[in-house]
Amino acid sequence: MSTGALPGPEPHAAAPDVLPVLSAGRHRSPRGGACFMEMASYLAGERWSDHPSCTDPLLATAARCVNDRTSDGARARLGLLVPEVVGLTSDDPHLPPRLVRTAAAHALPVAAEPRQRVLAVAVLTSDGVLAELDGRDEALLEPATLAALRRAPGAQRWAARFVEENRPRRRGRPGARSREFARRTAPQLVALAVGALADTGRADADDRLRAMLADLVAEVRRHAVPGAQRPPAPVVAQRWVEAVALTASR
Repeated sequence: MSTGALPGPEPHAAAPDVLPVLSAGRHRSPRGGACFMEMASYLAGERWSDHPSCTDPLLATAARCVNDRTSDGARARLGLLVPEVVGLTSDDPHLPPRLVRTAAAHALPVAAEPRQRVLAVAVLTSDGVLAELDGRDEALLEPATLAALRRAPGAQRWAARFVEENRPRRRGRPGARSREFARRTAPQLVALAVGALADTGRADADDRLRAMLADLVAEVRRHAVPGAQRPPAPVVAQRWVEAVALTASR
């Protein structure tokens, strides 16, 4: 996992070098502008929306947050990642905690100390959900969890005490914890990680946000639904050109 700016996954082979005009927030139509996920909905041939069904919901949350927190001058570079999320879905319950861990790991080294503590708790909580899914002892952390926490040792120690003192003692129905985590907790923590990184005010914040999103895309791809297909390349290319033209005509 990257700690800095990475080129990320290569854009879809059909995507031309021309970039769409991406802007923050929601838009009623391409002529009013387009955010990252609205552009994805257009490429997928869905109804214009920033919540299309073509992309894993938690990844879409991350994409919307990164889009909105990236500066106007750097947002266009996110456009090359849009085709990568079209058709990228997963029903693997391991995915939400791993996405949270990935996002938190990017923000941990540079976030303000209070947020580092919350992010470290997020990493440990994610690992706890994974442990329950796998029947693993929660005290035996996954290597990726340990690697993420090592980026903020002080926050790691504080978070370990916090989690131990607040660890749930009773188990609910099998899978209930992971479902609740995916539905309510994970979107909040991903948004927190994006905000914690963006609010650092660092000169490389935009690069780090793009690297975070690229790593999240790669994580979902590792969990993608078997047999899931993105639209055929010629269709993506045609709609990409159309979308670029629409947003550029604002």
